[in-house]
Amino acid sequence: MDGLPWYAENHGELFGVVARIDIKVGYSETESRKAASSMPNKHNALGRHHIPKMKFRVKNWAEYDAGLRRRGSLTLWVTAEVLDGWNAARRTTPGGQSVYSELAIETGMMLRVAFHLALRQTEGLMASIFGLLGVPLSTPDHSTLSRRARTMESISKGCVLPDGPIHLLIDSTGLKVFGAGEWLQEKHGAKARRTWKKLHLAVDADTGMIMASTLTGNDVGDPSQVAPLLDQIEAGIASVTADGAYDGTPTYDVVAGHRENVRVIIPPHVTAVLSAEAENNPSQRDQHILSIAAHGRLGWQEETDYGQRALVETAMGRYKAIIGPRLRARSFSGQQAEAAVGVAILNRMLDAGRPDSVRRLNIAA
Repeated sequence: MDGLPWYAENHGELFGVVARIDIKVGYSETESRKAASSMPNKHNALGRHHIPKMKFRVKNWAEYDAGLRRRGSLTLWVTAEVLDGWNAARRTTPGGQSVYSELAIETGMMLRVAFHLALRQTEGLMASIFGLLGVPLSTPDHSTLSRRARTMESISKGCVLPDGPIHLLIDSTGLKVFGAGEWLQEKHGAKARRTWKKLHLAVDADTGMIMASTLTGNDVGDPSQVAPLLDQIEAGIASVTADGAYDGTPTYDVVAGHRENVRVIIPPHVTAVLSAEAENNPSQRDQHILSIAAHGRLGWQEETDYGQRALVETAMGRYKAIIGPRLRARSFSGQQAEAAVGVAILNRMLDAGRPDSVRRLNIAA
């Protein structure tokens, strides 16, 4: 038997492994579901309630503590650059002249989202800031903030480009939309259909910065947003890691079309089979399938460092804890702007100070 020369050369004989794959292909639908449910994804999954929770120690506590305090400072949001570029530049084309620049509207939206204010309260906060600073600047009213936010072309994410290629982590989470259906349920007890949107994030594994984001309806599939996320990233990409929802040849093709020599780390489905070219020219997905067949899911996770995908879950948790689990804008364009502003706020807070944590060893007494 001389099949699959690439994997045999790197991992030894595959006679028993190939037999396992052939048997797996013949599973019935019920058997495949049982195999999926019994497939371990964590070490000692049945006894994890006996494992103590990991503890970490912050090495740079003084700097991190100062960064946490700075997050509440108004000077983090209203900077000298903002004051200098507050008024809109003179138009050179026909049309109405704007009073406030895009930067001014973005700053107002940041203050609103960061401090969880209504539009009118945001207007009052900006007016009080300028009054205390003695700056002769006017503030946009609440109607202007709402209208201009829906038409903003782009919102800076405030993430500094790294020196080298980044390890990208992609995932999505749901944000609740409080609409008429929820009001009827709260007021009259009527059962209403839940309304929510999907926030798709691409996070740098090394810095925790959110490099790209999109907001879609809840009926949009996760793999369809890989291309829009990659389009927003200017830095080089070393690898792309995502969960099993992104598994499939289209995702690999999209990544290959945007960047060359990018490693894609996505766990294939338990019923995944090798491609027709696996014997002579195995794809990255074929290599993952063969590795899982040879070493199991746990061995594959350790080999590919798949565990760092949890960092994008941490980013989504920070978004919901700091920004909030729901969107306040009513129109979809306003919701997109609100989500983009939330991402920019998280990046600015993280840039003000991030912890350097090391794991503490749990030594039994």
